[in-house]
Formats: sequence, C-alpha cells, structure tokens
Amino acid sequence: MLLTATAILLLLFVLFNLFSPLPDKIEYSTIVLDNKGEVIHAFLTQDQKWRMKTELKEISPILKKSLLYKEDKYFYHHFGINPIAMARAAAMNLLHFKRTSGASTITMQVARMLEPKDRTYFNKLKETFRAFQLEWKYSKDEILQLYFNLVPYGSNIEGVKSVSILYFKKNPDHLSLAEVTALSIIPNRPSSLRLGYKNDLITRERNKWLKRFSADKLFNEKEIADALDEPLDAKRSEAPKFAPHLSLKLKKTILTNIISTYLEMQMQLKLEKMVKDYVSSLYTLGIHNSAVVVLDNKTHNIIAYIGSADFNNSTDGGQVNGADAVRQPGSALKPLLYGLCFDNGILAPKAMLTDVPLNINGYQPENYDSKFNGYVTVEFALENSLNIPAVKSLNDLGTEKMISKLEVCNLKQIKKDEKKLGLSLILGGCGVTLEEMTALYSAFANNGVYHQSNFIAPSKSPLGDLGVSVLSPSSNFMLTEILSRLARPDLPTNWEQSSHTPRIAWKTGTSYGKRDAWSIGYNKNYTVGVWVGNFSGAGVPELSGANIATPLLFKIFNTIDYNSSNEWYNMPKECGIRSVCSETGKLPNDFCKNTVMDYFIPLVSNSTKCDNMREVAVDANDKISYCKNCLPDNGYKKKFYKIVPPEMQSYYEENRIAYEKIPTHNPKCDKVFIEGAPSIRSPKNGTEYFISKKTPEPLQLSCDVTNDVKTVYWYINNRFYKKTDARTKLFFIPEDNDIKISCTDDKGRNSDIWIKVKRVSL
Repeated sequence: MLLTATAILLLLFVLFNLFSPLPDKIEYSTIVLDNKGEVIHAFLTQDQKWRMKTELKEISPILKKSLLYKEDKYFYHHFGINPIAMARAAAMNLLHFKRTSGASTITMQVARMLEPKDRTYFNKLKETFRAFQLEWKYSKDEILQLYFNLVPYGSNIEGVKSVSILYFKKNPDHLSLAEVTALSIIPNRPSSLRLGYKNDLITRERNKWLKRFSADKLFNEKEIADALDEPLDAKRSEAPKFAPHLSLKLKKTILTNIISTYLEMQMQLKLEKMVKDYVSSLYTLGIHNSAVVVLDNKTHNIIAYIGSADFNNSTDGGQVNGADAVRQPGSALKPLLYGLCFDNGILAPKAMLTDVPLNINGYQPENYDSKFNGYVTVEFALENSLNIPAVKSLNDLGTEKMISKLEVCNLKQIKKDEKKLGLSLILGGCGVTLEEMTALYSAFANNGVYHQSNFIAPSKSPLGDLGVSVLSPSSNFMLTEILSRLARPDLPTNWEQSSHTPRIAWKTGTSYGKRDAWSIGYNKNYTVGVWVGNFSGAGVPELSGANIATPLLFKIFNTIDYNSSNEWYNMPKECGIRSVCSETGKLPNDFCKNTVMDYFIPLVSNSTKCDNMREVAVDANDKISYCKNCLPDNGYKKKFYKIVPPEMQSYYEENRIAYEKIPTHNPKCDKVFIEGAPSIRSPKNGTEYFISKKTPEPLQLSCDVTNDVKTVYWYINNRFYKKTDARTKLFFIPEDNDIKISCTDDKGRNSDIWIKVKRVSL
C-alpha cells in the first residue's frame, strides 16, 4: 500500500514537473574579470538588475557556515522541506493565532526568489512543489549557489557577489566574518536594514548574531572578537567600469556571463593615464586621440588594451574603439615585405636598391619627403622608410605572396579586399587594425612565428600552440637587427633621458594625408602597438609615426619593462655571415675594392658575383670606345667602367652628380646594336589618356638610355618629331585616336610604344 502511494506521488510529481517546469532561467549581469579574477567591468541585466553570478569557488567556508547556521541548519539533511520545522511553526502559529515563526528552508527560499508571489496557502504549496523540483534537479551546493545569486539586498541589487562588489569592492570569498554576518541579516529586513544608510543599526543586529555564533562555538573567540570590533564602512559605489573598450567588445562577442581576461590592471590603469596625459599635450596641434595594445610575447595574451585617450570624452569620440578600428598602416607593413624578400633570396640587408623616380604601369610612388636618394641598401631603405625601394621590392616579390602572408596573420580587411590590392598595399593602401598589427609584430618577437592574440581565458588558438611560421628564423633575425638600430631618423630625440629604457625593435608608419601615426615595437618580453590620430579622420600636418607615436611607444616600454635585463635575440644557426661588395651587396669579384660583412641565408640568398663593372676597350685619350667588331689592331687600352643603369643615369643627370661615362662608341663602326635600345618612360605604353577638347594639356616624352648615348630622335606615328639630348624631356599635344610613339638613339637602336588619346569635355 505504501509502495503504491509512493509510486502514485512520484508519477504525479513527474507529470506536474513536465507541465509546470522549474522557472530557473536566470539572467546574470555580464562581468569582465582581470588576470587575478577581480571584477573590472560589470553590466546591468536587461531588467536593470545588478545580478552578478557567484561561482561555487567564491562561496567561502565563512559565508557557507554563517548562512546555514542562521537560515537552515539541516540543509544537507532534508529533501527541500523540513517537516519538523514546519510542524513546530504550525503549532506556534495556531497557539498565538498569528504567524510568529517560519519554516522555510534555503531550498524553499530559492523557490520563492525564482518565482516571487504573495504569501498565501496555495502559493506556499506551490513553493513546496518548486522546492522538490530544485532538489530533484540540482545538488545541494548548486542550490546554495542559487541562493547566493538571488538573495535581494534592496534597490536593484541581487546576490552576494553584487553587494560585495558594489558595497565592499571585493569578491565574496574575500569578505570578513563581520561583513558576511552583516549581509546575512539584511535580506530578512531589507526595508529597515538598508546598507550604507543604516550601518549603525546593521552593526547592532550583526553583533547580536556574532554573539550567538560565539555561544554555539561556531567560530573561535579571536575571530568573533575581531568581527565585533570591525566597523561597518559599507557605502554604495559605482559598478566597476575599467577597460571599457575591451569590455564592451567582449560583451558583444563572448556570450557568457563571466568573461575572464588576461588584463593586468596595474599596468592598464597606469597606461590609461599615460595615454590621456600624452594626448592632452598634443591638443594644441589638433591631435585628439590614441590607442594602445600590449601583448605578452611568451603567452600571446593581451595584458593592456586602451581604445581611446579618454572613454568619457564625447567631444572627441572617446567611446570609439581605436584599437579595433580599420585604419591605413602607412609604412608599418614594410618589415614583413623585406623579411619575405630575404626568405625568397631576392634581397639581403646590404643589397643595393635604387631610390629614383619609378613608374610601374602608371603607378608612380613618391617618398615621404618627395626626395630621392639614388643607391641605397635595404637597411637604409627600411631604417628611413623609403617608399620607392619598397614598391620595387614588392613588385619583385609579387603582391600575391605578401597578401597570402597577411591573410595567415588574420588581417581581416585585407582578406576582404585581396582582389583590389596592388603595389600601393606596401605604402598603406589597405586596411588594418591596431590589434592585428600588434599581433603581426609579435610574430617578429617570436622568431617569425605568428600566434593569434588571446583576449580571454582560457583560450585555445586555432593555429595551435606552435603557431604558424611567417618568416624563417634567419630572415626574422636580420629584420630585428635592422629595426633595433638607434641610428635612425625615427628615434625619439629624448630617449637617452631614460637610462632604463629597454632595447627594442620598432617601426613607424604614417598614412596618406597624415591621418594615422603608428609606432609598433617589441623585445623579448612585450609587443606594444601605438596609434595616434583623430577618430574623425582629419589629417594634421604635424602628425607622423616618428615624431608623434614613437615617443609614446618609448614611454610605455620604459614603464612596463623598466630596468629590463635587455636580453636580446641570438643569431640562428641557420643564418650565416659573408663578405660582399659594398657597392652592390653581391659576392665580391676581382674588381671589387671595398667589401663589407653581411648576413645571408645559405642556399637561399643570392650567390651571384658582383657585375657592376665592365671592361671596355677605349682609345688612348678615353674618348672613343670599341666593340669586338671594330676593335683596332693597336692603339687602344682596356679599362673598367661602372655600369650605371638608365634610371640612375637620369638621376645623376637631373641632380648634376658627376659619374664616369663609357666613351662614345666608335663612329666608324657600322654594327647595329640589338641590346640597349631606349626605354620610353613617358608616356606609358598601352595607356589611355583623356585630354580636354578646349585646353588640351601636352604629354611628356622622356626615355632612359645607356650611358654612351648622347642624342635621341622622336617620331609620332612614324613621322619625325624632334631631335634632342638623350636626357631632355619634351612635350607634345597629341591628336585624337591611337598613336604610335618611337624613340631612336644615336646607335640606331629603336623602341616603339602605343597609346590611346581621347578628347573629352572637361
């Protein structure tokens, strides 16, 4: 009979549980934690409550023991209700003809908090049923956790963690016995025991319970005495709002109530103030904002994240997250380009490049200062952030290789725009974020291995623990050696004022129109990315990576890595050192007089010998040169001449730089040369030009020739136009339609190009 009744009751419970499930879907406040587990940012729930989730590990023994003693001593022994307590309460209420004693267990209180209702007998019955449901579904510790998460403390504050953070500025597991006891009595009388307003009354009530604890030996005498003497200084404070940009970003992307980050708050707060003060000093220049990201190179964790100079500055868009905004990087991608050129055997640090006017399919880049430097080494080009050598190098490497590496490094906007990107990519003609650029440079700090940055803990990189190789260790080492030199124009003028500034490698960037200033640096410990500019996109004449962003970068390193050991990178065993010609960067030949030592990658780096000198047969007065077809039997000598490419000849001529030319070829030689024909620089072959019908602008005629050419002859549509000095620029007004342009030098060598001209109404 008893068994049958039990089965029926169980069946009824299952049916009621099916048709009236437990309303335990609780919305908690989203909270962001730092690397020590402290709450640094909290958000209200949709119903405007502070309901921060208390984790089981935060329920300290003091908190647990105090609650059970006060509310439900037999919590771990009953099944949701306490029949003995209920019988005693009923007897007392009948005896006094009114409610004098309650019998609610912690489980029943949780049920009431989950589904608040008026206190009627029917609702009490339903509350009992809900208690059974709770005991059926949850463990005792989980029910206890629900209690600590839902217990009300007046106003819009619910849960022990919320009240601990808002009134005591600490997590619940750090509460003292006095604080725990004070919090345990408030829920019973929330209207009269208002924390922060009735602290004296709460203290008296708290001490009564502390004495009961003492009488029942719940805590030792020392703990009780300390608790009785402890003042109650509770005062309502604002919810934590630190690291606002990162917190808002994570709240939107991480769909959990508790978001654990790796932020080091002492560093975060120090850098926030530094950035704010630094930007304040730039206001008179019209520069109003900055963003900073700091990465730990060993863990790949983001340990400081500043999205703007002042989050609360609405005038200058302080709530914009500059660290996550897509901006133009200027020259900041050049290190990766040169590193890839090292790995592909195209260049080495001492390899010689030409910094002269350039035209690649109509694209004509200029240097930052609009000047040209002639012959430069890769080191010099990177140290001085020259644009033309970088464009040439990218053209030699191929934009596809560069873009594929950037995609590996998770630069999202470049992935979207890859089909649109061309050679201007290397000068900032693309979109990146400070987060992405800092992670990219951290690959240089980790021997060329890229790791995705960790925002939250725990985190598992999709690339795996080993990351993905972007550059070889040898190429990366050469790059780091160049970027860490102090003899550079982008070195802050006052860097020596701090004797404790650690050694770093860094690169700057300034976007077109001087809208963005970048400076990104790294050493063994940290990678730091700095962006300075205006969120409005307004350019500022004084804005540059070298002069504006780099001083802040050095300040940050001097703060976070003060008195560093200056441990630096060692040359990999795969990397070698060799002697090269100082004029070309190639292996020296017999005629090379000066050599220098240079890094190289065995079996990868270019191993051709220097070829910038040529032996030429000339007459006794160095006035006439001979080829093998017109070489006389006697009366000549052999002499070495430096081979100067046409673009360098033009550079020398335009800048009036003297150089030794190969004498004019023997005028009596009737040999027509096949090689060395003039290269027409302007107009560009295959280009369509639109000119005004009313005021047509002339097109320029210019060419590059070998250094033994004196005169050239120009033809338009096979009709002679003009004879001129080889390096003189001409102009002509073209007719409409297809036009053939020809250039013949004084050796009879000829080049042809075709252009299309359309006259339009402009």
